[in-house]
Amino acid sequence: MMVRVGIIDSGINPDHPHVRHVMGGVFFHTEGESTDFVDRIGHGTAVAGVIHEKAPTAELYAVRIFDRRLAANMDTLMRGLDWCLDHGMQVVNLSIGTRNDQHRDRFEDFLRRAHADGVFVVSAANMLPGMLEGAIAVDSDADCDRETCRYQNGVFSASPFPRAIPGVPRELNLHGISFAIANCTGLLVRVLESYAPSDAYREFLARAERANAG
Repeated sequence: MMVRVGIIDSGINPDHPHVRHVMGGVFFHTEGESTDFVDRIGHGTAVAGVIHEKAPTAELYAVRIFDRRLAANMDTLMRGLDWCLDHGMQVVNLSIGTRNDQHRDRFEDFLRRAHADGVFVVSAANMLPGMLEGAIAVDSDADCDRETCRYQNGVFSASPFPRAIPGVPRELNLHGISFAIANCTGLLVRVLESYAPSDAYREFLARAERANAG
């Protein structure tokens, strides 16, 4: 089954060799929106490269909410999330979050709607919306193999490292929670390609629990 993945980030460079193809996308900004989803800072492209590495047949969509820096206001983020539901994404990869509890209600409402549509939302475990019921909460674990994720106490752990760049030590490449989320998303998409959505989460969870146990 082909899986549609919405990547909410700085856009994607569709010509990058780690990505090769993007199905489409959108750019939300304070003045409105456009179809200019091309990444200017590299972060979203690196995230997309991780997901493409794990699930090369997935249909990737760029939901660009960052421009020249990794920051966006809440309204812009919500527009990106709503776009994912409106355009039939099956997985939402969300590398941005907030610790501002004033936004809890808006995220809870979104997660309820996502759950009703059978959409998986993958985000950071220690921020909203990742810490809320209905999200797939991810933490980073530098000791975790990039081909697995682990599950314990309600949280998935994954490697914080992206695809390797030849000749560049991994510590000097981009790394962090965004790439743990992307590694987890890619592995989830891989399961979704072979299992019905109603069964995919149980299989994904079982694999992560086995990885943690052994």
